[in-house]
Amino acid sequence: MLTVLSAIAPIFAAIGLGYAGRRWGPFGPASHAELTRFVTKLALPVLLFRIMAEAHPAEIWQPGFIVASGAGSLVIFAAAILIRRRTVPTADAIVDGLAAGYSNTAFIGIPLCLSLLGATGVLAASIASILTVCLLFAFSILLIEAALQPEASLPTLVGRALLAAARNPLVYAPAAGALFSIGGVELPVPVARFAELLGAAASPCALVALGLFVGEPRPKVPGQAVGLLAGFKLLVQPAITWLIAYVLWPLPPVWAKAAVLLAALPTGTGPFMLAELYGREANLTARTILITTTLSIVTITVLMAIL
Repeated sequence: MLTVLSAIAPIFAAIGLGYAGRRWGPFGPASHAELTRFVTKLALPVLLFRIMAEAHPAEIWQPGFIVASGAGSLVIFAAAILIRRRTVPTADAIVDGLAAGYSNTAFIGIPLCLSLLGATGVLAASIASILTVCLLFAFSILLIEAALQPEASLPTLVGRALLAAARNPLVYAPAAGALFSIGGVELPVPVARFAELLGAAASPCALVALGLFVGEPRPKVPGQAVGLLAGFKLLVQPAITWLIAYVLWPLPPVWAKAAVLLAALPTGTGPFMLAELYGREANLTARTILITTTLSIVTITVLMAIL
């Protein structure tokens, strides 16, 4: 337990620093947006590019891990939508479903997996991040577009979703890195050193940016809805993923642990960005991110001690 805590503590200390800096320190309302833009548009794509470029193709293709990670997320996503659409519009229910099934694999997952599981954990977190952005996020855009524009044709909806995903550096940067890996081409030394230098800024900046986000003062929302989404995220999703990774499709130990750990991560900021993009009610999503991030200090510690 102490070993797990010693690995987890620096991660959440960086988040806490950002939280305190926004609530009581010198950082203003624009600080989160600007630091997040640096992470998502520059530092993190460079990090994912380097990880994928330096990985062996056999390491990237992990069908069991992909199924366990993707299925656990999609089941929670669908279940939350079915429950929430009874009381809110369909587009809002889709955002809520994303908040319940969208793990913070990039901002928290990569540094946490590095601390607990080493290089294999980082590769697992990178694959999960690509799955989250390319599949779950793009699929959510497709569903929201369909809910808001029921008269639009399926090709139009799919095209919009694919275009939104293709414009995201978190999609095309690791895809470019994978081409180097598949082609057996080593990165030139200056490029590798540049990617290592800039990519090293991704994790600490991402954690502080997350702290700035959850530290932003926001209106209160109904506790029942937050409890539902947080319970799905922190308890049900890792349970489903554990069932797949350990029972239905047993994975190698490190990959199984990585799948469950990534499923147990708190909600990422992607659902909030999507809510703001489509003008949906975003306070519930923001509160879910805050609550799951706070509670995950306990749940992840206990989970990893058990595993």
